[in-house]
Amino acid sequence: MREDYDAFVRAGGTRLLRVALLMTGDRGAAEDLVQEVLERMYVRWPSIDDPHAYARAAMGRHVADRWRRLSRRPREVAMQPWHDRAADDGADARAERSAIVGHLAALPPRQRAVIVLRYFEDWSEERIADELDVSRGTVKSQASKGLDRLRRALGGESTDGRRAPASVLSTHEAEEAKQR
Repeated sequence: MREDYDAFVRAGGTRLLRVALLMTGDRGAAEDLVQEVLERMYVRWPSIDDPHAYARAAMGRHVADRWRRLSRRPREVAMQPWHDRAADDGADARAERSAIVGHLAALPPRQRAVIVLRYFEDWSEERIADELDVSRGTVKSQASKGLDRLRRALGGESTDGRRAPASVLSTHEAEEAKQR
């Protein structure tokens, strides 16, 4: 049992930390979130069928519980420049990622969580709604508002019809735009 759990932590720990960082906007809070989820998983390890799905769902629930504990007005923790520093190699992709993460951190916590789960973790609207205990309409509106804010911040398409650079638009956004 312990060997399987250790292998899971070694293989997926970094990805879980990245997702937690995007969800919380603070490295310390992200590390605490991952640690708490991994502690809970250790106790339930024999009964967990899909550890990656379980961990992501537990992180989403924990973040949602945090909103509720703080009366839906969570204390915002500003993301510091040293939290996600771009490498000094000058690569355009890293600079763009850093800008996106910075703008993502500026979103309200619920919008940030919905955007991360929908577009970074590729969850369906139904799954997000179930895991965060909100309606599907809330997920849609939070995703729409969050994407609109990100597009405006990145100088792209917003509700007024301006177009974003292709590198900023995700595959999901392009597909959803075709369906509308």
